[in-house]
Amino acid sequence: MKEQARAFLTAIMFYTRIPCPAWVDHSDEYLRKSRKYFPLIGWIVGGVSALILYVMQFVFPLNVSILISIITGVLLTGAFHEDGFADVCDAFGGAFTRERILEILKDSRIGAYGAIGITLLLMLKFTVLLEIANIDLTTACLVLIASHSLSRFSALTIVFSQKYVTDIAVSKSGSVVRGPAHLSEIVLSALAGLAPLFLLNTWFILLTLIPVLMMRTYLAWFFRKWIDGYTGDCLGATQQICEVVFSTSVLALWKYF
Repeated sequence: MKEQARAFLTAIMFYTRIPCPAWVDHSDEYLRKSRKYFPLIGWIVGGVSALILYVMQFVFPLNVSILISIITGVLLTGAFHEDGFADVCDAFGGAFTRERILEILKDSRIGAYGAIGITLLLMLKFTVLLEIANIDLTTACLVLIASHSLSRFSALTIVFSQKYVTDIAVSKSGSVVRGPAHLSEIVLSALAGLAPLFLLNTWFILLTLIPVLMMRTYLAWFFRKWIDGYTGDCLGATQQICEVVFSTSVLALWKYF
């Protein structure tokens, strides 16, 4: 139990900016063990964001409350996944060879493709969440939690099934992706990723798994086609895209059920 608690705290330390006890570090062993808790981090980030949205709407207009909620999520993760999405936009938008794509992915600077991509992504997140909240605020809060957990599980399935193409020894994500996935690891992460869907208490929500699965499959194929695998930035991009695909699918399906 103590070992799993340390692995969970390692996940919190690696994927968020939430303070952890001093005895938690970036140990290679525990970073690898922590990856199965990635969807649970979505519970935390989504839950805090949802709480902020619910509380802020008593003080501010709904659109302002949603913007504060999105900012909260970004601050909690240190824009960890948004940065990966922007890097992927720059790399795959501005290069046409494997070598050049990987070179741009390693560049910490943001270019035009990345700036435009992250701006449009955040605008879409805001607009979709506002539309859902205008229909039902509670559902919007639950969608926040479910989108964060499901999207993280979607990214984790790429770790379980695809090849990491950056040098593990020098990558900050190397310890996370090292080693094969065990069945218990897959089951636990799947349960954590899918469980918040049932909080929505509407069966049609399960239909949103179809576009999320299709997008995850396409992204895995796309990354494999261009760079023969994935990098940490690819995982961040997958998380961000699947998050917005889920919430957009909820909104799109709402009028039919």
